[in-house]
Amino acid sequence: MSRSILHMLTPLKHMSPFDVNMAVDAGFDALVPYTGVTLDEVAGLVQDAIFSRSPNDAARTSVFIAGKSAELALDMMEAAKGAFVGPFQLNLFADPAGSFTTGAALVAVVKKTLRDKLATDLKDKRVAIFGGTGVVAFCAAVLCAQEGARPMLLGRDGAARVAAAAKTMRDRFGAEVQAVDGGSDEAKRAAVREAEVILSCAAAGVNVLTRDHLAAAERLLIAADINAVPPTGVEGVGVHDDAKPLEGSRALGIGALTVGSVKYQTESGLFRRLLATETPVSYDFRDAYRLALDIAG
Repeated sequence: MSRSILHMLTPLKHMSPFDVNMAVDAGFDALVPYTGVTLDEVAGLVQDAIFSRSPNDAARTSVFIAGKSAELALDMMEAAKGAFVGPFQLNLFADPAGSFTTGAALVAVVKKTLRDKLATDLKDKRVAIFGGTGVVAFCAAVLCAQEGARPMLLGRDGAARVAAAAKTMRDRFGAEVQAVDGGSDEAKRAAVREAEVILSCAAAGVNVLTRDHLAAAERLLIAADINAVPPTGVEGVGVHDDAKPLEGSRALGIGALTVGSVKYQTESGLFRRLLATETPVSYDFRDAYRLALDIAG
């Protein structure tokens, strides 16, 4: 059997060591990072990879797409698919900044908690997503919308940037997502006042919501936070919390390491699927979500 090769593409200066470690531990025979890759270079790189091997080796050749932009990663996926010629294909897996698998794990854990602890689901739930311009928020918003929820993206620098992201979600996936200004304390209180689910997807070490903000969240069922670096994104939610009651609230808290456990298994699982498949496959955050649901139980 031919050796398994993973070509790792990123538009950034460096490939993430996290993703390199994950791919090596999954068992690829050879791994090659390509940095500073532009969208118009993707097709050429993919065709170099497919034409240098027999079509019979298509499933032993994979491309991983990294970076820090959901839209660019998805565009790179499309460019890669467009470079395929007949039987000359390969595997594709996009997970920019590990955020596709993180967003998938986040929503999967929230869905499980709603089902197991509160006997309900995401349908019609008002979901406030903080850190709205990031990749995790992008994935979470689309997945929540596809589950029938009513997500709103909050931007700390106003509604304009999250409105652009929401338009992309609608155009690409038919997902209806509201764009909201989350830049002031009053804007945050207004958002959490409506929310039944809060997803904190902001940068590491950034506290987004204090106990004072949460005091307005009378309808809140779940607050989930992906930040494992102190201070936590949602005050009162510990990194190890797994449906732990929030002090002074009827809501349940889900911490970063609870989400992270499912995220880690999801990314590792998709890498292993690339190695196990006999026909070329393509994975983005929607595929990650289906696996995360299985892992979360």
